[in-house]
Amino acid sequence: MLILAIDTALEACAAAVLDTDAGQLLAEESLLMKRGHAEALMPMIARVMQSADLAFTSLDRIAVTVGPGSFTGLRVGISAARGLALAAKRPAVGLTTLSAYAATVVGQSGTAPVISAIDARHDHVYFQIVAGDGSQLVRPSVAPIDAAIAASQFGAPHLVGNAARILADRWPKDGPQPVAIDAQPAPDIGWVAWLGAAANPETTPARPFYLKAPDAKPAAQPPLAAQAATS
Repeated sequence: MLILAIDTALEACAAAVLDTDAGQLLAEESLLMKRGHAEALMPMIARVMQSADLAFTSLDRIAVTVGPGSFTGLRVGISAARGLALAAKRPAVGLTTLSAYAATVVGQSGTAPVISAIDARHDHVYFQIVAGDGSQLVRPSVAPIDAAIAASQFGAPHLVGNAARILADRWPKDGPQPVAIDAQPAPDIGWVAWLGAAANPETTPARPFYLKAPDAKPAAQPPLAAQAATS
């Protein structure tokens, strides 16, 4: 199976092509960035596909991170995945950034639970907790940092995600200490591709996975009468 993976959810713009039969990435590229995903993504995808020497119609599916993450970044990646999937007549699948983070480290610390955490700002985090074998312990949620820490009652954890260090700095000194801290700015694009290969297109659509409303709100429109009076 040939998978094109895309990630623009957080602080990176990344794309990769995975050949599951060969068990390897044919090409990959990742650039750290907080803004500019829209301008960087499509040229990056073109370079990755050229490096893999593949036409888009050779792909079996397209995988994309769907959140939680930056609202603007998510729209860029998901729109690209949907557009390419439609043009190539291939399915697009969506993977959460929390699961992509967890996949990178599951099993690295034996049976230690894995807490994936993403900075949601305003002293909150998006987080998910899985067991050392990857089975879910706490479903994806958004909560104050202290509440996220309190939700971990499964032993000394492995922390991963762009908020891993935030959790570590607030971790109670009298509790089981984290066994490892992987403060990654974005998920590994290779694992996004592998998760995409395992996903069921019927149950993992490429659509945004939001756990809270956007911080920015559109300005309220004045009543029609007021608009008319000022026109």
